[in-house]
Amino acid sequence: MWKQSPQEKKTGPKRFGFLLLPNFSLIAFSSAIEPLRMANWVTGDECYETVLVSHDGEAVASSFGVEILVDCSLSDIPVLDAVFVCGASPIARTGNEAVIGWLRRQNRASIALGGIGTGSYLLARAGLLNNYRATIHWWDIASLKDEFPNTLVTNNLFEIDGARYTCSGGTAAMDMMLFLIGKEHGMDLAASISEQFVYERMRSSEEQQRIPLKARIGASQPKLIEAVTLMEMNIEEPLSTDDLAHHVGISRRHLERLFKKHLQTVPSKYYLDLRLEHARQLLRQSDKTILQIGLACGFSSASYFSTAYRNHYGLTPREERKREPELSPDQNTMGRSVLIRP
Repeated sequence: MWKQSPQEKKTGPKRFGFLLLPNFSLIAFSSAIEPLRMANWVTGDECYETVLVSHDGEAVASSFGVEILVDCSLSDIPVLDAVFVCGASPIARTGNEAVIGWLRRQNRASIALGGIGTGSYLLARAGLLNNYRATIHWWDIASLKDEFPNTLVTNNLFEIDGARYTCSGGTAAMDMMLFLIGKEHGMDLAASISEQFVYERMRSSEEQQRIPLKARIGASQPKLIEAVTLMEMNIEEPLSTDDLAHHVGISRRHLERLFKKHLQTVPSKYYLDLRLEHARQLLRQSDKTILQIGLACGFSSASYFSTAYRNHYGLTPREERKREPELSPDQNTMGRSVLIRP
């Protein structure tokens, strides 16, 4: 339960603008604005104001066809603390010149800039992510890296780098907003908001998107995909490399060549990483003992589990469980009319 500190100073509300591009992701947009509304409700104060913006001030249709009424156009927008671009899905690579010029002017006015989902692409096109860490939905990571080599593209759920806030879209927008709320008002408030949404845990910026293997290597390697699927289904009782090769119907040497060529590792190392990733999730999300988690992830003893975990993550399972979320560098009237297309 959030409680206001008696030492907390009252400040004016932060005003966040959300620029909606045609075919924006409705779930990402909702995940971004709802934590701000809930911050106001939980505190009983106006911590945040939101301003919905479109290019011409007209309603904007999401990728699902739901049209959102906005507050203003680019030409009559009020002073903002930050602007978040809610990008199109799929990316709109042309026709945004006026928006790009407007974003550059916001940057010159020292306004923080954010990209939600493919909104990161538009910021990069405007040259506003040069030498910044940034992320985007896994589907577009490769193209963002290729087109904008001066942007430090990561696979993380979200990135906060100075006055640049980017996230991969979907529910990662909620994680990013909870992070910013925690920075501005404390993690207790962020946790209370998370509880209100029955959001079981707040993910940190360092957590990576899970890129489906088929998307990474294509569908032309069914044996490799089958082997990885077997690994994912056998975490508690790991299969040997020989067993994996037998089950997918190829030799051990052939399986090792596939892993080396397409995943730049060997099967045993890939399997271990999967098990340790699963263990990390359990340490952060469950109340199981460290021994129980180790056994559930295929480690025969607590000492073996602890050593493997420390070698991989640089801290022991016990230290992981004690670690607190890390922060890095922000009467509600946010209800909107919504039009549904026939």
